[in-house]
Amino acid sequence: MSVKIGYLLPTRERIMDDEPSTARLIELAEKAETLGYDSLWVGDSLFARPRHEPMTLLAGVATRTQRVELGTAVLLPALRNPVLLAHQAATLDQLCQGRLILGLGIAGDVPNIRAEFEAAGVPFEKRVGRLLEGVKLCRALWSGEEVNWDGLWSVKGATLGPTPARPGGPLLWSGGHVPGAIKRAGRYFDGWFPTGPDDASEWGSLFREIQSVAKDSGRDPAAVTGAVYLTVALDDNAEAANSRIDSYLEGYYSAPAAVIRKRQACYGGTAEGLAEWLQSFIDAGAQHLMLRFAGDHDHQLEAVSKLRAQQPW
Repeated sequence: MSVKIGYLLPTRERIMDDEPSTARLIELAEKAETLGYDSLWVGDSLFARPRHEPMTLLAGVATRTQRVELGTAVLLPALRNPVLLAHQAATLDQLCQGRLILGLGIAGDVPNIRAEFEAAGVPFEKRVGRLLEGVKLCRALWSGEEVNWDGLWSVKGATLGPTPARPGGPLLWSGGHVPGAIKRAGRYFDGWFPTGPDDASEWGSLFREIQSVAKDSGRDPAAVTGAVYLTVALDDNAEAANSRIDSYLEGYYSAPAAVIRKRQACYGGTAEGLAEWLQSFIDAGAQHLMLRFAGDHDHQLEAVSKLRAQQPW
């Protein structure tokens, strides 16, 4: 099975380090493509976890790369008007010539994210309905046909231009591994893209459940990509690597590392151990592995590239 390896650009980290210039992010994007990575990803947040705006940044990355897929990990579509999002995504997909994947989520129920929704004028409690209707409206607009829509948004006789380079629009992946997220991924989305669970066999069990939901919904289960968002720190000293992950998570989320680790898959240790850990997800059915590095990005990008050359995947 051909497995894709992706890399999360450190947009959040650049803001945490008070280094907002995008030059370094573009440099890392170009390096990852040169090293053979298959995809590049950026996260999304307004105030809860400040970072570069993902669609804008990906437009810049699109003009400096040729091959890698470009994705959001994950975008919060409920914060955005879907008509504007459809227009942005169509233009971005034209810029990258059909390489766009929109990873989508609803965000966790914590005070700073609730405040983020309030600041954007969006009701937090309605975010799932806004996500699902917004996705349907985007897909209708991406068809290039005239759209009439009467729901949370009103569209009358509108035709979007340009339409995306990819027929039907960007691939839409959904995050989360709670029961509701499992059902949504199977019924409506092109891929499943959670941050966990940490145990690969449990991830595989949930993915098989998604495939079952897809089949019961009249969809081809094989059309749903299994992906996973993994946090990695490479070090010959596993204790030092995991300590680095803990410090990283606490700075990133302003929450105890033990709490974050309960819902996110993390690996700290040697490159050889990482190969075994990644293989466990591949064996469970994962087709796309997205890596977020804690620590030196250049060193770890290169180390994983060398490691991959030694693996069957």
